[in-house]
Amino acid sequence: MSDTRLIGPVRIVGAGLLGTSIGLGLSAKGIDVILDDTSPANLTLAVDYGAGRLPVQGDSPQLIVVCVPPDVTGRVVASELAAFPDAIVTDVASVKVPPLAELTASGADVSRYIGSHPLAGRERGGAVAGRADLFLGRPWVIAGHDGISYRRGSAIDDLVLDLGAIPIEMSPEQHDSAVALVSHVPQLVASLLAGRLVGAPAASTALAGQGLRDTTRIASSEPELWVQILGANAASVVDVLRAYRDDLDGVIDALERPDAPGARRALAEVIAAGNAGVAAIPGKHGQDRRYSQLVVMVDDKPGEIARLLTEIGQAGVNMEDLRLEHSPGAQVGFAEISVLPEAEPRLVAELEARGWRIAEAGA
Repeated sequence: MSDTRLIGPVRIVGAGLLGTSIGLGLSAKGIDVILDDTSPANLTLAVDYGAGRLPVQGDSPQLIVVCVPPDVTGRVVASELAAFPDAIVTDVASVKVPPLAELTASGADVSRYIGSHPLAGRERGGAVAGRADLFLGRPWVIAGHDGISYRRGSAIDDLVLDLGAIPIEMSPEQHDSAVALVSHVPQLVASLLAGRLVGAPAASTALAGQGLRDTTRIASSEPELWVQILGANAASVVDVLRAYRDDLDGVIDALERPDAPGARRALAEVIAAGNAGVAAIPGKHGQDRRYSQLVVMVDDKPGEIARLLTEIGQAGVNMEDLRLEHSPGAQVGFAEISVLPEAEPRLVAELEARGWRIAEAGA
């Protein structure tokens, strides 16, 4: 308990991926976690995984974390505020303006409520996908408002820090605008791109490389949840989509007349803007650091990836990121490894000495 900020108990409403992961992380630190869910099966499963215990009469939580779908977040938060008049309540919904507006309009005690949002997740949902380390190094927005004091809201800071996340303060409006740009619109773009593959000839999809896989990875998302998210943040999403539409119209105009004056420059500027945008994305743990990449050829046989990772560790180099690419039918794959620039020459030398083939190196 000495390394925790929260006292507890902490009540978690909603035993899905986020709720279970929060429960696992806090329980691992010895904090008393109370789990609740409208689904007895979900609740029992999360308890079986060790994310917390069942509610009992007389529970008096210090903090309540509501982890339910966006369309019921406001209602559930209001119910928890009424049921536990001494508790601070937060939620982890991916939109922040609608719940606060709903609570304010209903007359709920928002002096004990502050919305938050961990920017963490997995491609699979439910309690079975829960992980105690899901939030390590990930940003967690705390969307403050004038109705709650800093002292009362400090419990949310404690939650975020106890789970190893990075607290970021934003207003609800700033948050919703930001996630429209970096999360909600990318989901739509990935889904639209992947949707163009439906019914495509097998000969075409067989040519797909890592670029297509990277840009469509998040397209395998739950439609029901995303309908709620997009509907709740529609205004901010539309603003970004209109800008995308203008950009796309410019690209179409340039490609319809590729020999017209300025057409090639317009295309070059689109690609260059993409380069600048990628450079603006923070690196590992939110650091604004650039990494060098080297591509290692890996034979397509069992144990080779594990051997590569082991030998990178034996070389004393910290791997910042890893991407794998393998073309169908090929007997070799490629591992793109990101490291700090100063570590690249030593790692290349170490791997070549161990017999690995370096296909490419450099920033």
